[in-house]
Parts: sequence; structure tokens; C-alpha cells
Amino acid sequence: MLKSLTIKFNKVKPMEERTEKESCPDLSNQSQPSIVQRENQREKESLGSRRTSVTFEKSLSKEDNGTGENSLRGFTTNPDPECPAELTGTMSEMEKEKPVSFKTKVLEAPIINEYTDAHLHNLVERMRERTAFYKKTLTEEENVPELETSSHTAKPTDVSPKEEDNSKLKEHHHGTLSCKLQRLPVKEYLRRMRLPRSIDSYTDRVYLLWLLLVTIAYNWNCWLLPVRLVFPCQTPDNRSYWIITDIICDIIYLGDMLLIQPRLQFVRGGEIIVDSNELKRHYRSSTKFQMDVASLLPFEILYIFFGVNPIFRTNRVLKYTSFFEFNHHLESIMDKAYVYRVIRTTGYLLFLLHINACIYYWASDYEGIGSTRWVYNGEGNKYLRCFYWAVRTLITIGGLPEPQTSFEIVFQLLNFFSGVFVFSSLIGQMRDVIGAATANQNNFQACMDNIIAYMNKYSIPQSVQFRVRTWLEYTWNSQRILDESDLLENLPTVMQLSIAIDINFSIINKVELFKGCDTQMIYDLLLRLKSIIYLPGDFVCKKGEIGKEMYIIKHGEVQVLGGPDGTQVLVTLKAGAVFGEISLLAKEGGNRRTADVVAHGFANLLTLDKKTLQEILLHYPASKKLLMRKAKVLLSQKGKTAQATPPRTRPAFLFPPKEETPRMLKILLENTGKVDLGRLLKGKRQQTSEK
Repeated sequence: MLKSLTIKFNKVKPMEERTEKESCPDLSNQSQPSIVQRENQREKESLGSRRTSVTFEKSLSKEDNGTGENSLRGFTTNPDPECPAELTGTMSEMEKEKPVSFKTKVLEAPIINEYTDAHLHNLVERMRERTAFYKKTLTEEENVPELETSSHTAKPTDVSPKEEDNSKLKEHHHGTLSCKLQRLPVKEYLRRMRLPRSIDSYTDRVYLLWLLLVTIAYNWNCWLLPVRLVFPCQTPDNRSYWIITDIICDIIYLGDMLLIQPRLQFVRGGEIIVDSNELKRHYRSSTKFQMDVASLLPFEILYIFFGVNPIFRTNRVLKYTSFFEFNHHLESIMDKAYVYRVIRTTGYLLFLLHINACIYYWASDYEGIGSTRWVYNGEGNKYLRCFYWAVRTLITIGGLPEPQTSFEIVFQLLNFFSGVFVFSSLIGQMRDVIGAATANQNNFQACMDNIIAYMNKYSIPQSVQFRVRTWLEYTWNSQRILDESDLLENLPTVMQLSIAIDINFSIINKVELFKGCDTQMIYDLLLRLKSIIYLPGDFVCKKGEIGKEMYIIKHGEVQVLGGPDGTQVLVTLKAGAVFGEISLLAKEGGNRRTADVVAHGFANLLTLDKKTLQEILLHYPASKKLLMRKAKVLLSQKGKTAQATPPRTRPAFLFPPKEETPRMLKILLENTGKVDLGRLLKGKRQQTSEK
């Protein structure tokens, strides 16, 4: 019955299309309110629409749980407030008279229509609320495109309220998601493209990339302006391509002057200035700004009067400051800066040859191409032939035709003089670059030669000389310096500490002896550590010698030897292990080595001597107490181990050592009186507990 009810509910027409014939027949003779009055009454009750929806949801739940008759009785016993009260009485009397036939007529009763109208009215109110919510969302969000309103059809009455609420949430989620998809990418893109207020030219890699772009534009003007000015490479057919490229280079120049350079940080009185107004004022008062403005003066306006001539773009070469700034920053971040210096010096040489080739073609054109043997004859590739002549002239190779006219003689003399001056300076610069790149290697080679000469002077055995030479070569190949402390001693203490923390803090932090100590004490230890490289088979420390240092393995392995003959490998220590720390804190002769330690392969160890540790602990008394407690524990463990395996002298090998007297027997021997069983059992328990 519920299915038929819902089907007929969907077929019911709205209130505006009803006629008076569709109204309640029992109310035909009574004063029934008109349709307009009903609509006005509904509009007055629109504030209580939520309460109405709750009551209808309850009625729907009752319909689902009960039968058709119970639901129908629910409708009759709880009439709509818009229907008069007499309706219930007439319906009850007619139901008694015709109970079966009236049930079919009840589906067409005005009560069912009133319920349908109320339900549709509830749906309309919900749609209005949703529309108002979307309007409020759109007004709150900025720069959001208006959503296209989609046509929503009325929901059927068989949809449950839970499904309706879920559909509302889904529609709201999809609506906000579409707004985000339309809004966020543009905002995010603009936010990422926004330039920072200040730029650190020394650390910002994006600024270095921008300088690379400016350098490319600068090289375009430097290399191709002479070619376009002298050689017939710019023709009316390809003129547009040259002009477009020139415009792109000018845009890069302009962007650098307006957007990038006024944001560069500078130092004034030891303070880094980041204020935007101060940065702009500093840039505008600098010589760099004057050169940038001069390089962008629009002399291309003269194209209108004199035609497209590249000579009007010569001022673009004045932006040389960005080119040298790029070279300086690039050298500061490269591992092998001397390689770039060699490449840059070679580029200078090629540029001078390029300028000389352009001047030679201009001189040949001035004299007349092919007019004499000295000028260019017009055969082959113009630029390649002129470049070949420039190379042979500036490097003074010779074998060129002799100049014949006065112009040619003067030109050749100036060319020779400039070539000697330029190439002497370039050769000197190249020598300095290569000398600086190989300075460390030359110092190492000189040190090695002096050591070998010293050993030969005093007739040191060849085996020792071989080990010394092996140590020198391995040390140089592994760290490119013989002593790391010499490399860092010129740096301030703060810089030394920063480097030491990055290199050795992770190693010394694993040492059990220093755990719990003051962090500043650990930093002081890092500054005092020394790096030593041991060759395969070298004794790091020997048994019985006085220990003055502790060792931390940085790279490689060491072996602890023991046994009757001292050649048995007891344990192998790897990178990060620590040994010899007891000798630093022991007193009264307890600082002797208890085993031999040999390097297994090449081993790089960090050492810390006892004197240095004592000097550091004077400033950290709490850490000193902690280390002394740990040292007592280590010494007690060491003493137990020594008692378990006492050292043997040479005569002791002939006779076995005497066994220790049992504890219980000692108690019996010490007692001179009568020994009872209770005392004997007490001594046995004491011995068991000690074990």
C-alpha cells in the first residue's frame, strides 16, 4: 500500500494547478480557505519548516514500520492543521458505513494531497536553504568564478531523509571542490612566481641561474654585434629574426634592472640590510645602476632615420658587471674552480681572435676584397678564413703575405703590437691559474723530496723508507693534504667548530665514556682531536707501555692481539669503536696498556691525549665527576679480568699455578675452636651467594 501511496504522491499536481473539484468533498458546504490564503499561511509558517520536516520524517518512519491501514489511521488521527477539525468525524462515520470501498477513495482524499503539498514545500525550502548557502560561500570567497547553476529536479518522496542529507553533502563537497580547482592553481602559481622582498646573492641559487640568463644575453651582444656590423650576415630576409632576439635580450636586461637588482642585500656597518626601500636606494646610488641605464638607452629609435644598423646597439656591451658577478659566484661554489678559470681564460683568447677576425674583414672590405695579396680574396667561408688569419697574426706564427699599401702596413704593425701585449697578459694569467691549481701538489712533492733526501743522508734502511713513502702517498691520495689541522688553523674558532661537528660529532657521540657529559665539553674535544693514519701492520699501542692517548676509529679496522705468544686476534674493532680511554682517567700506575693493538689495513684514527683532556675538564667539574665514576667502573672490571687471568712469568711455565683455597675451607681453618654444622652451612651459603 505504501508503494501505491508513493506513486500517487508523485502524480499529484502542485497546489497552484488544482481546481475546486479536487478539494475535500466534505468541506464543500463549509467556509474553506482559498488557495491564495493557504499559500499565505504557508509563507507565514515558513519559519517552522524545519520542525515540519522532522514531523514528516517521523510519519514516514511510522509508515515504514506499520501496515497500510495503520499508516492511514495515522493520517486521520493526526490531521494537518490546515484542514478543519470536522474532517475527522466525517471520515470516521464514512469508514464505518463503507470500510472497504472508502479505502480506495482515501488515496484521492485532500489529506493525501495536503501531505504531498507540505512535502514538496519542504523540498523547496531545503533547496532555497542550499541556494542561500552557495550564495553566501561565493560572496565570502574572493576571485572565484561564478558557478553555473544546474537544473535540479524535485526529489521523489520515496527518498529517505538520510539519503537526501548525504546527497546534499556530496553536492556541497563537489561544489567546493570545483571552486578550489578553479581558484587554487592560479593563486598558487602567482604566489610561487612572486619575487622575495630581498635576495641573498651569495647563497641563492635561483639568483645564480638568473645571472646565467643575463650572461647569455650579454654574450649574444658581445659576440654577434661585431659580426652583424662587419660581415654581410644580416639581410632583409632574416632581419626579423635578429630583431626578435634583440628584443628578448633587452627584456632580460630590463627585468634585471627593475626586478632583481633592487632586491639584492648588502652589508652596511656589519649589518645585512633587507629593507626594500633601503635596497632600492642603495642600487640607484651605485655605479652599477648607471651602467645598466646606459646599456638600455633606446638608440634603436635611430633605425627610423638611418635604417637597421647594429652599431646603435653597441651600448648593450656596458652591462659587463653582471658577467663578472656571475663568474665570481660560480667560482665560489665549484669544487674545482681552477677548471672554470682555465675555460674562462681560453674564452677571453677566443674573443680577442674573434674581434681581430672581424677587424681584418673590415680592413679587407675597405681596401677592396681581392684587390691585393694581403686582403681577403673572397673565397671560401668568410668568417673561417678571417679567423685563421687572425690566429696566425696574433700568435705571430708567420707565413702570411706581406702588406703592400700604407694602410696595410699600419694595420699589421698595430696588430702585432696588440698581439704581443694581449698574449703576454693571457699567458701570465694562464700560468697563475695553473700554478694555483697545482700549488698543494707542488708543496706535497717538495715535502716528500725533502724527507727522502733526509733519509738517504742518514742511511735509513730501505724498508723504513718504503713505509714512509707509502704513508705519504696514501695520506695525499686520501685527503689531499698531509695535516688537516694546518688547513683549518687560519679559520676562526666558530668555523673550525662547525666543520669539526659536521665531520666527527657523529663518531664521538657514540663513545660510551662521554655519554651524559656537557655538550660544550664535547665541542671542545672535537677541536682538540687529531687525525693519524696508520699503515697495515703498524702498532697503535703495545702491551705494557704507558697510555697517554685514547683512540677513535674514523676509517678502517684495528685488531686486538693476545694469547700466550701475543699473536692471537682477540677482537677486531671497526669504524666508530673506541679503545684506550681507561688510560686517560686512571691514576697511580693504572694507565698501562693491557694488549697490543695493530692496524688491519690502512686505518685513520682520531686521537685525544691525556693532557688535553685534563685541561678541558678543569672548566667542567660536573662532567669530570661523571667521567671519574665511569672510570672506576671500568677499572674494577679491568681488575676482575686481570685476577681471572694473572700474568705469567717465565719460570711459571714449568709449574702449574696453585689453585685458590675454597672459601668454606678457609673458614674452617680460621676457626680454632669446635666447628659446628651450622657454621659450615652458613659458610656454604655465603660462598654460593658470592658466586
